[in-house]
Amino acid sequence: MILKLKPALKDYIWGGQKLKTDFGFQSDMDIVAEGWMLSCHKDGENIVENGDFAGKTLSETIDKLGKETLGKHAQRFDRFPILIKLIDAKNDLSVQVHPDNEYAQRVENEYGKTECWYILDCDPGAELIYGFKKEISNEEFRRRVEDNTFLDVVNKVKVHKGDLFFIESGTLHAIGKGILLAEIQQNSNVTYRVYDYGRLGADGKPRQLHTEKAIAVTHCVPPTRDTKPEGEMEKHDGYTKQLLTSCDLFTVWNIDVKYNYEAVADENSFVSLVVADGSGKIACGEDTMPAKKGDSFFIPANAGKFSLDGNLQVIETRV
Repeated sequence: MILKLKPALKDYIWGGQKLKTDFGFQSDMDIVAEGWMLSCHKDGENIVENGDFAGKTLSETIDKLGKETLGKHAQRFDRFPILIKLIDAKNDLSVQVHPDNEYAQRVENEYGKTECWYILDCDPGAELIYGFKKEISNEEFRRRVEDNTFLDVVNKVKVHKGDLFFIESGTLHAIGKGILLAEIQQNSNVTYRVYDYGRLGADGKPRQLHTEKAIAVTHCVPPTRDTKPEGEMEKHDGYTKQLLTSCDLFTVWNIDVKYNYEAVADENSFVSLVVADGSGKIACGEDTMPAKKGDSFFIPANAGKFSLDGNLQVIETRV
């Protein structure tokens, strides 16, 4: 079985046009900042586009199919564990931070949010914010927000296509303008905004900051992780494969299909496949369908062997 998913689209003020022009997303919105490619979140659910469940939300479909659809590794979660987005930042996003599970569940009744960013494309010289230049105190954090010197202590990093940033909960971060990326994250929409460049929201008022909550959850230290994928490039007959990152929440690979890629959806996890470039076809069991840039597919756990044929780049995620 293959479920093709319709992305949920967001028109945040910093977004651009690439998800419409380059990825073919259909929308009446002038701006498409994000496409939620794998989502059971109440703020933006995927709709199934094919088969017996066409027109149903992904969460309704999973309820019908049963929790075993998610696989053994997902059974420890009380709700769908992952949310995957494509993000087009025409302008800078706010400087922000996400809480961990303990804080988020206690204060927001949501999961916390650990995430990773895989840079699909970027303008020359594009950069993002990743942690701090130096360790700072809560008092300095608050003072620099108040006196508008917060950007003096953040760590800015030049980005390149193929970079991988692991953003553990509590890590200060901000996507910079001119960056197109895939974000794989916990299934949460809790964000604490620290700094927003003095921008006004759609209502003409400055967008809300969440300084005290941010201070409570932020690790005010420089980052310790590299910004490269964790695995080496593996060359196989028909495709290359690289481990981007693996943690207790998700494992993510980049697959460059030259003409054929075969793998198995076993009993441990469902498989999410997001086509980042190119075109071809996907097959699993009795299902075969076209696959092109901007498509998102969900293969249930224990569905068995699946294949991709053609010339395409795919982001594969499992729990």
